[in-house]
Amino acid sequence: MILTTQMTQLFAVVLRRDRERVTEALLREGVMQFISTSEFDIARPDRPLEGPPEASLAELSDLRKRIEGVLHTIGTIPTPPTETDLKNRVTVRLDKEAELLDKLDGERDSIRERQRSLQQEILKLEDIRRQIDLYGVELGGLQTPGRQSMLAMQTGRIPASGVKRFEEMLKDLPALHVALGRQDGSVHYLLLSMKRDQEQIERILAGADWSRVDLPSELLSARKDLAKELTEKLQRLTEEQKQLQERVTTLIRQEEPHLKEVWVKLRIQELCARIQSSFETSSRTVLFAGWLASATKERLSAKIHEATEGRCYLEWHEADGREAAAEVPVQFNNPKVLAPFQMLVSNFGIPQYGTIDPTPFVMPLYLIMFGLMFADAGQGLVLAAAGLLGARLTRDNEAKRGTHNLLWLISWCGVSAIVFGVLFGSYFGLALVRPLWFDFHGIVAGHAQTRSVVRDVYDILSITIYFGIAVIAMGLLFNWVNLIRTGRWAELVFDKGGLLGGWIYAGGVYVASYMVHHGYKEFPSGGALFLLVGLPALLLLIKEPYHHIAHAKGHAENGPNPIFLVLTFLMQWIVELLEIFSGYLSNTLSFMRVAGLGIAHVCLMMSFFTLAEMTSGLGSVLILLVGNVLVIGLEGLSAAIQALRLNYYEFFTKFFHGTGRLYCPVSLRSEP
Repeated sequence: MILTTQMTQLFAVVLRRDRERVTEALLREGVMQFISTSEFDIARPDRPLEGPPEASLAELSDLRKRIEGVLHTIGTIPTPPTETDLKNRVTVRLDKEAELLDKLDGERDSIRERQRSLQQEILKLEDIRRQIDLYGVELGGLQTPGRQSMLAMQTGRIPASGVKRFEEMLKDLPALHVALGRQDGSVHYLLLSMKRDQEQIERILAGADWSRVDLPSELLSARKDLAKELTEKLQRLTEEQKQLQERVTTLIRQEEPHLKEVWVKLRIQELCARIQSSFETSSRTVLFAGWLASATKERLSAKIHEATEGRCYLEWHEADGREAAAEVPVQFNNPKVLAPFQMLVSNFGIPQYGTIDPTPFVMPLYLIMFGLMFADAGQGLVLAAAGLLGARLTRDNEAKRGTHNLLWLISWCGVSAIVFGVLFGSYFGLALVRPLWFDFHGIVAGHAQTRSVVRDVYDILSITIYFGIAVIAMGLLFNWVNLIRTGRWAELVFDKGGLLGGWIYAGGVYVASYMVHHGYKEFPSGGALFLLVGLPALLLLIKEPYHHIAHAKGHAENGPNPIFLVLTFLMQWIVELLEIFSGYLSNTLSFMRVAGLGIAHVCLMMSFFTLAEMTSGLGSVLILLVGNVLVIGLEGLSAAIQALRLNYYEFFTKFFHGTGRLYCPVSLRSEP
């Protein structure tokens, strides 16, 4: 669990006639990450080798994505293929399915065009209704809207033969035209439009032979409630929109079973094509290579022998962390409970093969940091409950796997807050139960009721400093283990994170501790100072000459002036010493933010209680309720971010370089 999974490289040769069976066996097992065979020193056949079916793979992928897009419009997520689907593998006719999708897209586009047209009409009418609601329109006597209104209103008539053309010309403008009745071969209209469009409206009216008239009262009497007319028209348009959407959904639902079946078949074809794109094929043989976990070696070997009936050559190479470790893919080896913290590690980077996986250590460190900054059992219970509820709702949704892990992380943070809240005796900011460790709230407020050795804010700061020293020391230890495993002996000794750097840091910690315990009035003896800090600093002077000699081998002897070299070595030594001292000092003091955030959390709760005491009854309860909600949201987020920052920049940077490649085998469960 502490180290990444042991990996093995396979180089295989099979007969071309066994190609499909071997492909299916490799896909069924789903344990191999393929690599190019060009890096192997092997004899190549004289006959040109066939290239990978790139065009075919691209076509399969494009068609599958088109089907996915169609299914997603009705909220359907296709289910990944199973072994049964692979066993009943069927080749899909791409042209036939593409034709079906084109037909579906054509019908959907025509419906969507009508939907867009309706939506434009709805927006125009809603704009007019807002103006009517603001300023009103009186039809009795035909009183026009007021000056402040953006509406323009007029009545008139057009020849009955020009009605269709008139309505078509008004279609693209926010205007309401209400037919009031017919008289003498003309249609009488009430026209409401926006004043800003008056110039365009006048041109349209002129083209429609519009005659402005004062309408008879009998025509107006039936149209006095213009707002009602407008609302009814909007309802009709909205209902038509809804029916059109239902038509689109029904159209896809009818084809859903077929599309899901085709998606599975295409996915299998795509995965097989992806595997075969890594094959190097001649007229008689197929070559392929890749990485897999060593624990799966025996099973995969048996399956390939079974698929080829023994007509194969398999060559295995165990990965060596000291040779080309960057080329070996990395598989995490953590239990499921650590998935949220593995997510934090992988977001920073992938550990190099053969080095320490920090995930098991990130879990306790992150939770301790969060708990010290957000120590409240009541608020932690809210976080834990919210995280558990969200994780339960997303547990079966593969598309939300990241969200699921994040919710579990929130739940774990809530548990940490509960534990530290009990230790500090804090329950929604109240000291309901005697603290098991020390009274954090009492110390910050200046009236601690506990006889704990932690008596004031400076003691709290000291706790976080000692915690930071332990975290940095752990990072240095991990760095030494990684350097030993990868055989980088010079870095182990001379690097600022190596033995000499650790020696200087330990000496600095001792000197600082000695001064604190002697009231900042006394230093350790000169001999102790030399052994603790001076000697490793002098030994560090060897680093640059050593590197110069090591890199000068095989080069011409006409190098730079010796005096210039000595000055360069001294300058680089001084710069590195300054970097070590300032870097480790800032790294250690950075952990004081843990105490700072914890104190800020307490002070914020105290401020809300002070505000609540200034009121009474329901107002006091509301202030405390809103205060706790704000603290849970803002302080919880701040504590989570600061804990992550300390892990990334004060812990990971000591040993973790994140230069590895994640192990991604081709399997039936591979991400599309």
